[in-house]
Amino acid sequence: QVQLVESGGGLVQVGDSLRLTCTASRRSFSNYGVAWFRQGSGKERELVAAEGWNGLNPFYIDPVKGRFTIFRDHAKSTMDLQMDNLKAEDTAVYYCAAKWRGRGGNERPETVEYWGQGTQVTVSS
Repeated sequence: QVQLVESGGGLVQVGDSLRLTCTASRRSFSNYGVAWFRQGSGKERELVAAEGWNGLNPFYIDPVKGRFTIFRDHAKSTMDLQMDNLKAEDTAVYYCAAKWRGRGGNERPETVEYWGQGTQVTVSS
């Protein structure tokens, strides 16, 4: 079992930056593929970014390419999502996700093994 806890959400202005952190309860977190999903009000949960357990197959959806980046710190068992040049349409609850030896790429929600509780990101115009 892995517990995931997100932090770093909040209210920001259009164009601002925000960094979300996902902290895992296990030291072997480096063996997990990771991903960030988001769910806007009245919308389905969608993949934002993913990375394989070995750092391969990084994936970002088109609306966030060049603005969002995943960073991992294996010593701390954390996974960050750096979000730059935020837009109003980025407003959503953001969830971190993990899967044992996940390969990254275009992960589907139904394949995720562990979820965080979510953190709200609101981008005000």
